[in-house]
Amino acid sequence: MDYMTLLSVLDGTVRTAAPLVLAALAGLFAERSGVVDIGLEGKMLAGAFAAAAAASVTGSPWLGLLAAILAGIALSMVHAYATVTHHGNQVVSGMAINILVAGLTPTLAFAWFQQGGQTPILQSGERFQSITLPLADALGDTIPVLGPLYREVISGHNILVYAAVLAVPVTAWVVYRSRFGLRLRAVGENPSAVDTAGISVAKLRYQALVICGALTGAAGAYLSTAQGAGFVRDMTAGMGYLALAALIFGKWKPAPTLAACLLFALADAVQIRLQGVDIPGIGIIPVQFIQMLPYVLTVLLLAGFVGKAVAPKASGIPYVKER
Repeated sequence: MDYMTLLSVLDGTVRTAAPLVLAALAGLFAERSGVVDIGLEGKMLAGAFAAAAAASVTGSPWLGLLAAILAGIALSMVHAYATVTHHGNQVVSGMAINILVAGLTPTLAFAWFQQGGQTPILQSGERFQSITLPLADALGDTIPVLGPLYREVISGHNILVYAAVLAVPVTAWVVYRSRFGLRLRAVGENPSAVDTAGISVAKLRYQALVICGALTGAAGAYLSTAQGAGFVRDMTAGMGYLALAALIFGKWKPAPTLAACLLFALADAVQIRLQGVDIPGIGIIPVQFIQMLPYVLTVLLLAGFVGKAVAPKASGIPYVKER
């Protein structure tokens, strides 16, 4: 593999990792508050549809992003109402959201746009465009190794990719340095102690799920208005579950979760490169086996490391206030 091919793979890794990072950080806020959110997949899919539909109608990707964030928050509030207010089973609620959105989005797309369950193809002005960073072309042509790395891998992404990168240190600061983060971690470990201190457990969990919904909505918007050019049925393709796996593999911490997302994204970028390649002594591997790579890697990593990951103690346990 030559250097430019390597840079192409790294560039694809960054692009693929962006929605995974946003969704995984969304899950981090939810689970740090003690709420398991299996519904990341459904919220991403709803965000993708809302963004594409709004951008197609209004012509603005920013309004599409806003619609996606609102859709994600709305579904998060449904999840919060079922699990925080009424102490319902968190896994069942999350799966219900996934199933609901998987059927509702193509139905709405067909009803509104009459294009077989998808939205119209977005034009360039209706999508987030790539941004060329200062001196990218000049440095890429004059400085060996680092110049092409800056031009091909760091520069040339859309605003949502850079937002995903920025979201990691911001999340780390919020979770570990802010008062809200301290309370968030406390409510995920010992909600009764938080309640005893006079802080509302339900309010904290609702706030965490609002953030979760906003981030998953943005992740969905990336798929349909930045990486893609419209909404198609099931376009998330399990990314919400991969994000949840990355969160577990990253032990519910921002930096390790980012690393896990990059690893899964790298596997996806490599599998795209391997499709149709004639491997000496093996031949051309069927596309279906190559496309399994990211998911097989997920299963292997979780099988080997999930036992070493310790979730927040109150995660998945509804808190019922003692009277």
